[in-house]
Amino acid sequence: MTEPIIETRELTKRFGSFTAVDRITLSVMPGEIFGFLGANGAGKTTAMRMLCGLSRPTAGTGRVAGYDIGRQPEAVKRRIGYMSQRFSLYDDLTVGENVRLFGGIYGLGRHELARRGDELLQRLDLTDRRRVRVGALPLGLKQKLAFSVALLHRPPLVFLDEPTGGVDPVTRRTFWEMIDAAAADGTTVFVTTHYMDEAEYCHRVSIMVDGQIRALDTPDRLKRQYGAASMEEVFLGLAETAKRSSE
Repeated sequence: MTEPIIETRELTKRFGSFTAVDRITLSVMPGEIFGFLGANGAGKTTAMRMLCGLSRPTAGTGRVAGYDIGRQPEAVKRRIGYMSQRFSLYDDLTVGENVRLFGGIYGLGRHELARRGDELLQRLDLTDRRRVRVGALPLGLKQKLAFSVALLHRPPLVFLDEPTGGVDPVTRRTFWEMIDAAAADGTTVFVTTHYMDEAEYCHRVSIMVDGQIRALDTPDRLKRQYGAASMEEVFLGLAETAKRSSE
């Protein structure tokens, strides 16, 4: 049987007396598009930081891409890709410079980086714009480039933190076509989003409230379980039960 690429048991993170993430247990399978939802203050950002090897758990266990997130965080970082709405590429560097920089960080050799970089730029129709500063690109194209760069070293798992924030609906749909293609190639996609229509595109969705996972299933099953017409109704119904204030 295929082993989960993400697996946690009672994963917990405390800051003093405050429990940001409260004993979450989940598993994500290879090739799955997994939606990780929660309102501000729910704890999803803290949970994602632990899964990426950026923050050590206070209690519980977690394994990502075959490595223990508490004992082997550097190995975890080498096996994943990461893209954030807030920071993914350097605006003051050119397209080509960003590709070379992140390819080097991901450990690609010079020849392999050149080959994969050329393929990436050709696929995004950016070959003639490799010397253009990233800050001058339209937001939608910039996000597509950031996603492609996050996959440059061909990781088995990529984390996307609100990747489509601020882009228009057509660009969002195109971006999700890229996500679907990556998953079809076997890459696991772990994504957070505030757009509930995007949650419908995920194979499974979890919803965090007050540091705990309150719901976890396919979008269709969650809608049936909560008698909702949309994932937005499911999300809002659960979010309204939160006791802690937003971040």
